[in-house]
Amino acid sequence: MNRTVLLGRTTKDIDLRYAQSGTAVANFTLAVNRNYKDKQTGQYEADFIRCIAFGKTAETMAQYVKKGHQLGIEGRIQTGSYEKDGQRVYTTDVVVDQFYFLEPRKDRSKPSVNEQAKDLYKSAGEQVDMSDSDLPF
Repeated sequence: MNRTVLLGRTTKDIDLRYAQSGTAVANFTLAVNRNYKDKQTGQYEADFIRCIAFGKTAETMAQYVKKGHQLGIEGRIQTGSYEKDGQRVYTTDVVVDQFYFLEPRKDRSKPSVNEQAKDLYKSAGEQVDMSDSDLPF
């Protein structure tokens, strides 16, 4: 079974691109703390894990996830290789199946879905009163 669960923070904004087929592809790096601290500095050491998401997951992440956001991700490890300057380069990535926000919405810099929906309705000339509990996610 190839299953991975990671908790960490994004090191920069999500890089969203589209494949020739039209599929959305999001690349990002997740900084994941280790369970122990460095004896000299007293700070946790971290691993920087390359992650990739596809389709609707990729588009949603690119829209709502920014540098420094704390996330939980579930996925699988995928290895690969490519040729660069005559040398074989090996890669290891986590392919994201699902992701979870691990901090309150108010701590994220992007407006909430509720605020965006209200703005959309206002621009259409409609009055709407929604709460976050009305949203399906």
